[in-house]
Amino acid sequence: MSLTPSPAAGTPAAALAQLPVRSALPALRSALDTVGAAVLCAPPGTGKTTLVPLELAGLTGAGPRRRVLVAEPRRIAARAAARRMAWLLGERVGDSVGFTVRGERRAGPRTAVEVMTTGVLLQRLQRDPELAGVDVVVLDECHERHLDADTCAAFLLDVRAALRPELQVLAASATTDAEGWARLLGGDGEPAPVVAAAGVSYPVEAVWAPPARPVAPAHGMRVDPALLAHVAAVVRRALREQAGDVLCFLPGVGEIARVAGQLGGVDAEVLQVHGRAPAEVQDAVLAGGDGTRRVVLATSVAESSLTVPGVRTVVDSGLARVPRRDHARGLSALATVRASRAAGRQRAGRAGRQGPGVVYRCWAEGEDGRLPRFPDPEIRVADLTAFALQAACWGDPAASGLALLDAPPAGALAAAQEVLAAIGAVDAAGRATGRGVRMARLGLHPRLARALVDGAAEVGVRRAAEVVALLSEEPPRSYGDDLAAAWRTARRGGDAYAARWRQEARRLASAAGEPAREDGERPGPATGGPASEDAVAGLIAALAFPERVARARGAGGYLMASGTGAELAGAEAGGRAGDGSRLRDAAWLAVAVADRPVTAASARIRLAAVIDEETARAAAGALYSSGEEVHWADGEVVARRVTRLGAIELAARPLTAPDPALLRDAVVDGLRREGLGLLRWTAGATAVRQRMAFLYREVGAPWPEVSDAALLERVEEWLGPELGRARRRADLARVDAGQALTRLLPWATGEAVRFEELAPERIEVPSGSRVRVDYDGEQPVLAVKLQELFGLRESPRLAGGRVPVVVHLLSPAGRPAAVTADLASFWREGYRAVRAELRGRYPKHPWPEDPSTAEPTRHTAARLRRG
Repeated sequence: MSLTPSPAAGTPAAALAQLPVRSALPALRSALDTVGAAVLCAPPGTGKTTLVPLELAGLTGAGPRRRVLVAEPRRIAARAAARRMAWLLGERVGDSVGFTVRGERRAGPRTAVEVMTTGVLLQRLQRDPELAGVDVVVLDECHERHLDADTCAAFLLDVRAALRPELQVLAASATTDAEGWARLLGGDGEPAPVVAAAGVSYPVEAVWAPPARPVAPAHGMRVDPALLAHVAAVVRRALREQAGDVLCFLPGVGEIARVAGQLGGVDAEVLQVHGRAPAEVQDAVLAGGDGTRRVVLATSVAESSLTVPGVRTVVDSGLARVPRRDHARGLSALATVRASRAAGRQRAGRAGRQGPGVVYRCWAEGEDGRLPRFPDPEIRVADLTAFALQAACWGDPAASGLALLDAPPAGALAAAQEVLAAIGAVDAAGRATGRGVRMARLGLHPRLARALVDGAAEVGVRRAAEVVALLSEEPPRSYGDDLAAAWRTARRGGDAYAARWRQEARRLASAAGEPAREDGERPGPATGGPASEDAVAGLIAALAFPERVARARGAGGYLMASGTGAELAGAEAGGRAGDGSRLRDAAWLAVAVADRPVTAASARIRLAAVIDEETARAAAGALYSSGEEVHWADGEVVARRVTRLGAIELAARPLTAPDPALLRDAVVDGLRREGLGLLRWTAGATAVRQRMAFLYREVGAPWPEVSDAALLERVEEWLGPELGRARRRADLARVDAGQALTRLLPWATGEAVRFEELAPERIEVPSGSRVRVDYDGEQPVLAVKLQELFGLRESPRLAGGRVPVVVHLLSPAGRPAAVTADLASFWREGYRAVRAELRGRYPKHPWPEDPSTAEPTRHTAARLRRG
């Protein structure tokens, strides 16, 4: 069916003549003919997606007839672009202009311009790297930085460099990093030419319309219902205050449905545009209205990929949905984030296409400057498993030779390669296996491809394909959280989701028609296997996500093989409580969909299937292990032989004679986790440690460092004998830490014998008293009664004379009287004031005028006279 244009579009000839990008065509042809690559920057509505491919293909009468491939990031955009170009030529889709998206192709032998998604282009490049018969490839909307688009660009540059230097590549976008793409597409150190086309745009007034009350920030897939209610209210306001159609941007399908429900009774037709919308709805929106006012609720697909005629007002929720991966927990899903300022400009521009417009922004003006400038490239934040498989099939497993605007993060790529190795898609060197190549050609995430390939051999192609189709696009919430029940609902369903599911299931069944095989090996036809739909659904889900097989641990909680705790989401609006209660009774689950709220300690199970332990062990066999486990727990060493499925403990029995080395390691782990306080630290032990720390600080080697970190690092050296005997906290509490520490003294060099000399525990003062030195502070401290130091002319020094002792001079009653690190100076300058203050208070004690020559004493003056 060809796309019918709006009345304002006029005739195809008039529309072609009016497209502003026409003025840039001579420069664009010159750049492509001379360099072979170029960057086209053209605002929305200029014709970069429609006129440029027609011109390059010679379909408008200019230049020779050539074959052009146009890659779009989304299926809806690919269909719309093909239909628009066919209308401009006065033809039907499939003649000179066609399209190919997953599960649908409308192109023939006469097709000169073929529009396809970037995912389809990747598949074509893998099957036919030379792109035989293709003259030009246009990468449209490259500013969106979708991972498939970046990968396509890298592969095309490889093709130009090694196979077909005559192949022309054009990166086209409304707003993009032109310099970055020019450097990427250029050759011999020279950037590719950048051709800019001016658009026809009208001024757009910004109206700031924040919620009256604070709303909760979006997290995961959740958006505060209060914000959605506010967006609906702003749409109603826009309808009252402005003329023309209203285009409202929302992050996803669920939010679109909720806002649509809140717009009941408005004097306008409410339409929903997103990738899952029925084709007839998409056609109606893109064709323009018939005079009836319209409200179009759309995802970010309408930012730049599509032109929605008649729009004079935009309502922007300020949210976008992007892929994110939580590598620590192994959960991957879309996340709702604040849209970037670049996206905000794109959205606002939709109101100024046919005349002056207005954008209502549902946030405060003061927040605008804090928004990110541009969206994150997918390669930085998304799950890279599919990318890693594409790179391996291309012959560059590390992706080190690919020309990419942003290199893949090393950690994310390593995690992806581990997944590929676990499912047999790559070999030990990271190269794609025959099995991996087959998986890559299925047009699925590698996890789902593994489930289809292996599941088909167990339960048959048709049933495996149907369950995988359910996993590739999560069913609506109304289908419930039981995967098997959702499967039955989809089979009998008459809604849009069920129609898409049936189409995808047919595609997958056709693609997986051959029996699974390893390199050179072809097994016989699959027979037997799980008979019930529940068992089939569970097996397929477990094959796709083996690390998410989960065992119950009470109160609706589960532990996944990955180590992540999980809980059932519970009955929700529109959900079916019966399904939820059935899952809660299960001992084992295969979790297909889970997310984790920001404030939650556990993941939340959204879709799962009941399985048994045998299925869990079969699907997650790579995670199975059995061995001795000796570890510290609850204050003692626990030694067991344990069988595990990942983090799930299947069986355990005590070990009677564990490996002594494992025992020591467990005790050391206990010390590291609970701290050195497990040992017995008497006052003497603490003093020894402080004296050693003083020498390390003031002298250095060979005196050892005795911080917690240093002692734990060398724990075998000073606690070796005790570690071999300890089994629990009580054993460690009997260890004299001070005595053990002396093993670290430098006995080998002979310096250890000077420990008492360099950092003495006590110092003998002139009175004959042996006074303890306090090493707890930055400098050693000697607290002594003033009269006991009479006759001592200089302060004591430690560490071989390096460090003076800080003397705390005490009154006869033992109270602080003065502090000095220079006793000679104190006798000359400070003593007189102290003497004047204390002699009246303590008249029985001696207060000589020259203390440096006086006789020291611990007693009163009378006692001193008696001798």
